[in-house]
Amino acid sequence: MRTFTLRKEDVKREWYIVDATGIPLGRLATRIATILRGKHKPEYTPHIDNGDFVICINADKVLLTGKKEEQKKYYRHSGYLGGLKVIPFRMMKEKKPEEIIYHAVRGMLPKNKLGRKMIKKLKVYAGDKHPHEAQKPKVLEIGG
Repeated sequence: MRTFTLRKEDVKREWYIVDATGIPLGRLATRIATILRGKHKPEYTPHIDNGDFVICINADKVLLTGKKEEQKKYYRHSGYLGGLKVIPFRMMKEKKPEEIIYHAVRGMLPKNKLGRKMIKKLKVYAGDKHPHEAQKPKVLEIGG
């Protein structure tokens, strides 16, 4: 018996749509990251981008449990002295709700060229409208 290895020419991609309304951020992000990597497929190969496209709608209605809504902060640094920017979760949810899901999923993907290629297959929208109807996405149910 020979070991099966997927070639990038044989990859078949599908489109999935996820509604983030009322789903905890961590559960949502792990499920999306699994699909972007292709780990849900039997022909998963670690060194090939075998994952599918994911459209996430209603990013502004994502949920955090416990006191995380008040305590969670997002950090970024300009590289200059004193250049640390701290943004609380509530402000991020008001201004850029797409970044919340994008940031959570990105942290669960590989930190290399392959991970940067995978994150480009994630499309996040704050409302319930998206421009990907032509791809005929399948609805993906995620338990909250």
